[in-house]
Amino acid sequence: MTNRTTPPRPVPPIGGFQEVDGRRIFVHRTGRGGPAAVFLPGAGAVGLDYLGVQEEVARFTTAVGYDRGGTGYSDPLPLPRTAAAVAAELRALLRAQGLPGPHVLVAHSLGGLYAHRFAQLYPGDVAGLVWLDALHRDWDRFLPPSSSLAACERRAPDLARLEQVRTALRENHARLRVDFPAHVREPLLDAKVGTEWLRVGLAERRALVAAAAELRAGPDLPDVPVVALTALGPDPVLDGRTTREVHEGKARLGAALVGAVSRGEQRVLTDTLHHRLCFDRPEAVVQAVRDVVDLARS
Repeated sequence: MTNRTTPPRPVPPIGGFQEVDGRRIFVHRTGRGGPAAVFLPGAGAVGLDYLGVQEEVARFTTAVGYDRGGTGYSDPLPLPRTAAAVAAELRALLRAQGLPGPHVLVAHSLGGLYAHRFAQLYPGDVAGLVWLDALHRDWDRFLPPSSSLAACERRAPDLARLEQVRTALRENHARLRVDFPAHVREPLLDAKVGTEWLRVGLAERRALVAAAAELRAGPDLPDVPVVALTALGPDPVLDGRTTREVHEGKARLGAALVGAVSRGEQRVLTDTLHHRLCFDRPEAVVQAVRDVVDLARS
C-alpha cells in the first residue's frame, strides 16, 4: 500500500496572514495614507504578482495585495466561489486590517468581476476603480462569440497539459518577474508552477459565466472615478481578423465602462497584452492608480 502525503503548502516570502471567518488570508500591506489601493488579482494570479506596481503605489498611499480564499498562499477553499462570497471576504479582510474604506479597487482580469460585485454590495466602501484590462459583466455584448466568456472557459488547458509544460511556464513567469527581489521571485515561481496552484487557477477560470450572470442581476457601478487601461497589443495567438474583432470589442467595452460614470477615462495601450500589462507598462498602471487616488481625495 502506497503511503501518500500532502505536499507542504508554500510559505509566503513576504507579507503575512489575516484571519477571516476562521481562515487565513494572505495579505501584503505597504505604504500609508488613503484611500488604500487594493489589488484584485486575475485567475491564476496572486497578490505578489503585482508586487512591482504595488511598491510604486505605496510611495503615495496605502497599497494592499492579497490572495482570495482558496488561492495562492491563503487557506484552501472549494472553488469556484460566488462573486458575493469573494466580495464579502475582501471587505472583512480590509476591516480586520483597520482599513474601513472607502478604497480604490485595482482590478485585473477576473478581478474586475469581483471588484464590480464589491461595488454593488458595498458602494460606500468604494472611492474609485482602476480597471486593468479587466473582465466586465457585459463582456459578451461587445466581444465576438469566439472570445465569449463561455469560450474562454472552454479553451482553458487541462491540468495534465500544464504539468507537461511546467518548465516553459516557469521560464515565462521568470522573464516577466526578472526585476523582483530574488528572495521573493524564486519561491513565488516555484509555487506558481506547482500542481496545487495550477489546479486552483483552472478552477477559478470556471467562474466567468456564473460571475457575470450574478453581476447582471445587480446594480451598475457607483458614480466614482474610474480609469480603464485597455491592452490592445498584437496577439501572436490570434489571426488578424480575430485580433481586430477582439480589439474593437474591448475598446468599445472600455469606453462604455468609463462613459457610465461622471469622471471616467479610458487609456488604450497598444504595446502590451492582457497578462503582461503590469510588467510591460508598470508606469501606466501606477499613474492610473495615482490619478484615481488624487480624484478620490479631491
